[in-house]
Amino acid sequence: MLVAVALFVAQAINFGLLYRERQALRFSQITAPAITRIVDAAERLQSGRATPSERPRSRIRLEPTNPINPEWARAAEVEEGIRRAALDSGLQLGRIATGIRDTDPLDPRLRKMSPRRAARITSLGGELVVAVEVPGRGWLVLNAPWPRTERTLVWQLIAQTLILYAFVLLPVLWIGRRVAQPLRTLATAAHAFTPGGPPAPVEERGPGDVRAVIAAYNGLSERVSAMLDEKDRMLGAIGHDLRTPLAALRVRIESVEDDNDRQRMADTIDEMTGMLEDILSLARLGRPSEPPTNVDLAALVDAVVDDFRDLGHEVAFEEAPRTRMHLRPSLMRRAVRNLIENAVKYAGACEVRVVIEPSRVAIEVCDRGPGIPIDKLDAVFDPFTRIETSRNRETGGIGLGLALTRAIVRDAGGRVSLANRAGGGLVARIELPRT
Repeated sequence: MLVAVALFVAQAINFGLLYRERQALRFSQITAPAITRIVDAAERLQSGRATPSERPRSRIRLEPTNPINPEWARAAEVEEGIRRAALDSGLQLGRIATGIRDTDPLDPRLRKMSPRRAARITSLGGELVVAVEVPGRGWLVLNAPWPRTERTLVWQLIAQTLILYAFVLLPVLWIGRRVAQPLRTLATAAHAFTPGGPPAPVEERGPGDVRAVIAAYNGLSERVSAMLDEKDRMLGAIGHDLRTPLAALRVRIESVEDDNDRQRMADTIDEMTGMLEDILSLARLGRPSEPPTNVDLAALVDAVVDDFRDLGHEVAFEEAPRTRMHLRPSLMRRAVRNLIENAVKYAGACEVRVVIEPSRVAIEVCDRGPGIPIDKLDAVFDPFTRIETSRNRETGGIGLGLALTRAIVRDAGGRVSLANRAGGGLVARIELPRT
């Protein structure tokens, strides 16, 4: 579009220059001679030296009335030139009228000319008629050919622009498409890149710079996949190495005679096991093993709420219509469970609802707890961040629940946010796009 506009502007400037040149040429070849002839004829007529009838080959004739049709287009520059020339010569003229009409191919005067001259006059397309009133003598009338410059220039501009578009714009479009197509393919591959699968290399084609970018992307995707594979192997080894001693500790604490000490040890082992599971889940979230499926989001949330009710927690749920969503159900259940756990832990009860909007579906967990300071609403999503700093397991976890929830929701293409409620409490909101 930019090239097309630039070519059109260049052609418009060219049109303006050619139009001014044609006007100057028309003035020097037609307008100026016509003014000279009509003023000279008026001067001779007023001085009595000659009349137009004495010059049979003259284009000037004397008529009793003004022959110009008022509907014809005027030639203002000719009228002004005649007035100035008459004033300079001291002539007393009456009215001055001009008109431009189309050339009539059947005009009898053309038959008296040579065929070549008649064809040239006809090709000009117009005829200038000048009528000057000489007081007491009548009207001096002059006919002269008048080229229709505007018509020819417009068609020239259109033809030249089309030619430029054909020889310049079309090759530019072809080159642009040749450059843009590999870039679009690269952009599609980058958007579709998933860490869980093997990297699919993009075909290296296009100009040299584009091929270099595609090659760099292919190498980067291979390195990222290799790093994630190595991370998964490392996490598997860490999980195995830590679960084994924790299981051994659980067996050994059975030999502790004091029931309180034994229970405290068991709680500590459970805490370490839960911490290990959260850390491994958060680290592995980039490459989930669960494939996305179509699920009823309202039924999924209702099932999570029922689990908390079975444990004796006060969790209310507003019935919602069936809503089909394409997501990983186990991970989404965990995200909703984390939000409800926080609400129950800090407020003792909560209300859960599914809000269906035209372009998205929201899951809201509302409580009447202490809320969160406004400057900490975003910070609590960072791993190992807790508002309560005592590190007491009863008043808060290790600070991975909200981080894990945000990672799960982002993997589903949504977002999670927190907001304080009017009158106290907190609203945790998960927003998912409708597909």
